[in-house]
Amino acid sequence: MDEQRKLILDQFTRQAVPFAEMHARDDATIHRLLIETARIGPEDEVLDVACGPGLVACEVAKVARHVTGVDLTRAMIEQAEARQGSLGLTNLTWAVGDAQPLAFPDAAFSRVITRYTFHHFTDPVGVFAEMVRVCRPGGRVTVCDVFSTSAEQGEAYDRLERYRDPSHTRALQLAELEALFSGLGDVRREFYRYPVTVEDLLARAFPEPGGADAFRRTVDADVGVNRLGIDASREGGLRFAFPIVILSGVK
Repeated sequence: MDEQRKLILDQFTRQAVPFAEMHARDDATIHRLLIETARIGPEDEVLDVACGPGLVACEVAKVARHVTGVDLTRAMIEQAEARQGSLGLTNLTWAVGDAQPLAFPDAAFSRVITRYTFHHFTDPVGVFAEMVRVCRPGGRVTVCDVFSTSAEQGEAYDRLERYRDPSHTRALQLAELEALFSGLGDVRREFYRYPVTVEDLLARAFPEPGGADAFRRTVDADVGVNRLGIDASREGGLRFAFPIVILSGVK
């Protein structure tokens, strides 16, 4: 197992419960926007790549025929199974597995989605190729993730995130994410901001020693500057908002 997979397993085994609790409070409009952008309907067989605790997969299962969720971390899959049970959903299947390669045959799904994951991959281009491979012709591939707008901003943002989460690799620039979809048709784009407070975020994180303080200092120094592109503010406590894009295209 390579070093990045070890970091992901370490971070997200420990984060499984707090991550699930944090995102369980997500506004329903966020899920709806992803589902609508991906054009998911009652006939769709959906794969959720790096599904985490199943928050997106369970919402998608309310409108799709069937959803399969795959994640590298067993603790996340256990959270997903618990969430499915609490919601009484029967049209979900879970698997512990890697995003690259995906352990599914070609053209197995009509929709392939992933959320908040690409900044953890060392080879996002390879993961995207796998998502396209397992999607049926005429189906949709959808990626939802944080993004940067320049190399300088991206480098500064990545330093910030690694203070909090050592498994963070790199937030792709918007142009890089869009380039992934250049071979697909009918590409759709939606944007939103995901607001958080610094202390709430750090309470659910497992940074290296000194990482939490460095994270606070860096966010605070960006108030009124916005070099990081996160709209940092001290109103009601130190806070900011992740810039998120949803991109979806037809194979």
